[in-house]
Amino acid sequence: MSVLKTLKLSNAAPIATAGDPLARARDKLLGSLADQRAFASAVVASELYVPPKNLVSRKNDAGERVRVEVSRRVRKGWFEDGAGTVHFAARVGGKPLELAKGKQAVEVGSLDNLPSVIDTLIEAVRAGELDAQSPSDKS
Repeated sequence: MSVLKTLKLSNAAPIATAGDPLARARDKLLGSLADQRAFASAVVASELYVPPKNLVSRKNDAGERVRVEVSRRVRKGWFEDGAGTVHFAARVGGKPLELAKGKQAVEVGSLDNLPSVIDTLIEAVRAGELDAQSPSDKS
């Protein structure tokens, strides 16, 4: 008896999806906000935050390609104004994301509050509240 005859065979194939650009942008923003949250939590805890970058191929002394892990640079998404108040600005494509008409930053207050503010922004992105927003054009 053939081993293949013991299996239930079908002609099914995976369905190719066209990739939703809005979902891709949302996922990218969520990833960026997760990085900012981890970075902010590390700064509040006085720790060093060095996220690993995707593995890159390099050649060793023998000329063979090997994979090495390198650290990735994460830009700080928060800043202090002249009065010492911390503000956070989410960036999309290197430009600040306009959260409301003419407003690109969230006033956080102190650095200790920053991770919870970023969590709130993550919830808003997951709920689709920022889907209609686009990066502001600064000319």
